[in-house]
Amino acid sequence: MSLSLRLLAISATLAFAGAAFAAAPASTAPSAAKPHSAQQQRMVDCNKQATGKKGDERKAFMSSCLKGQSTAAATPAAAAPAAMPAAHETQQEKMKSCNADAKTKALKGTDRKAFMSSCLKGAPATP
Repeated sequence: MSLSLRLLAISATLAFAGAAFAAAPASTAPSAAKPHSAQQQRMVDCNKQATGKKGDERKAFMSSCLKGQSTAAATPAAAAPAAMPAAHETQQEKMKSCNADAKTKALKGTDRKAFMSSCLKGAPATP
């Protein structure tokens, strides 16, 4: 029994030493001392400029900014995706309506799946 306790103690010591050794290089990473590449610096700058923007507007801004377009040129690009949520809302409204219809008709399983598919495609509801 004494031998198994020794082995356990040695194993635990090695496990903790291994974990400490593995964590050491990550904490002493020289990334802070290393200057940013041009692309990394552009990412930092664009990220600062994008504060307050969210969702599609932020994506469009970051895309144009990272491509090197000015922020004035980025504004029209950000306006284009703004039209997309309107189309997306109609899809959401359609989904909500089809779900309500399926619930009213008490459809389940494959019947519900078929109904939802045809309803979302805009086909006339058969079931």
